[in-house]
Amino acid sequence: MKLYEKSAYEIAAMLRSRKCSAKELLHDVMGRARELQPRLNAYITFNDQAENSAEKADRLIAKGGDIPPLCGIPIAVKDNISTKGLRTTCASKMLENYIPPYSATAVELLEVAGAVIIGKTNMDEFAMGFASDTGAFGAVYNPADTAYSAGGSSGGSAAAVAGGGAVLALGSDTGGSVRQPASFCGAVGFCPSYGAVSRFGLIAFASSLDRIGSIGRNVRDVHMLHNIINASDIKDVTHIPKKFSKTLCGSLKGMRIGVPKELFDEYISDEVKSAVMNAVKLMERAGAIIKEVSLPSASAAVKAYYIISSAEASSNLARYDGVRYGFRADNCTTPAEMFRKSRTEGFGDEVKRRILLGTFVLSEGCFDRYYKRAAVLRQKLCGEFDDIFTECDFIAAPVYPNAGILHGAERKPAELYTADICTVPSSLGGLPAISIPCGRAGNGLTIGLQLIGRRFGDEELIDAAYGYELAGGGCDV
Repeated sequence: MKLYEKSAYEIAAMLRSRKCSAKELLHDVMGRARELQPRLNAYITFNDQAENSAEKADRLIAKGGDIPPLCGIPIAVKDNISTKGLRTTCASKMLENYIPPYSATAVELLEVAGAVIIGKTNMDEFAMGFASDTGAFGAVYNPADTAYSAGGSSGGSAAAVAGGGAVLALGSDTGGSVRQPASFCGAVGFCPSYGAVSRFGLIAFASSLDRIGSIGRNVRDVHMLHNIINASDIKDVTHIPKKFSKTLCGSLKGMRIGVPKELFDEYISDEVKSAVMNAVKLMERAGAIIKEVSLPSASAAVKAYYIISSAEASSNLARYDGVRYGFRADNCTTPAEMFRKSRTEGFGDEVKRRILLGTFVLSEGCFDRYYKRAAVLRQKLCGEFDDIFTECDFIAAPVYPNAGILHGAERKPAELYTADICTVPSSLGGLPAISIPCGRAGNGLTIGLQLIGRRFGDEELIDAAYGYELAGGGCDV
């Protein structure tokens, strides 16, 4: 077995026992990433300083003592997470040549822990999309079948991990953007509670929803990564850290798992329903107690999500005006023309669509009719989750209605928005959620089981997902 095929947990043990060096590991994984790049397009920028980081990790390991668990591990970073001195584009012409003067807190924590940042992964432009095909650097392809998308918006991170072009990866999740590509690519994708990981350095899409998440080959790997980035940060006022234990128990005995009937409705394909319900039955055999529950506002959650997220995107992206940084159009005679041309040429169609929607719902006469009602529905949905968690410990649901998105398939944006029905409810609630492979569809792509936990019940949720893996769940990447 090649080094790039092994899990982070296995590689960490090999590094400490000197069975391989961080430099050897980097060459193996980087070689695989470059080999796959023409086929998957998973990366936008490779880190030319990665070898220096690997050598530094080897020196740290040679000293012995208390070595951080991810020391020497090659990790990919989604290209909307700032990396000092390394190009960060958000897959947009608007930031095509932007090099941040600082790193995101999550990246700083990884570097302090000795991890090796291998490069920046491809994505949907400004994390707005479903198939990692709205960006300025081309679409990301699924390692299992390049006729299909890797999913979005963290498609590059998921494809890199699944294909062996990274051992672990950071992604961002606003309405399912870590969980959905992890489901399509056969990886594990964890979206933490809102506030559990610092957002400092994460380039904003929708500030009340954005979260930095973790992608790995199995639950234990994701646990290792989240344990590093879940640390205190005074630079993010929304951050409320809660330290994890270093070990996982993995027992499902006595765990109460709710199955919301609204997340298994007519939108969900039969093969996805079957795979997820088989996973639920497996957890029941492992000692879990299964209950049918109701989430009445789930169907309206998608509408509320797109109103709120687009309104916040309209506000956040107003800073890209061609003046301070980013793309500036040529041959402009007035400031107004420069603003208009820079934003017209710098943003892609999906970003423009959401800016227009967000500006509309915030406009005079529309705020009360749309945005305010969406905010009220969000609060109602949070109350429904609270009610479920009085009788359940976790919620089980699909990640996506179908197994994969074909490249080039004609689908209206409204149809794609509706397909987020399984992931956006927990996003609006600020709840932790994880996608674990639970089967394969007829097209050969994986299907994800989604487990949702209480707010700041991240550790318990990861432990339950580990219990599912121990019970025999999951499938090989």
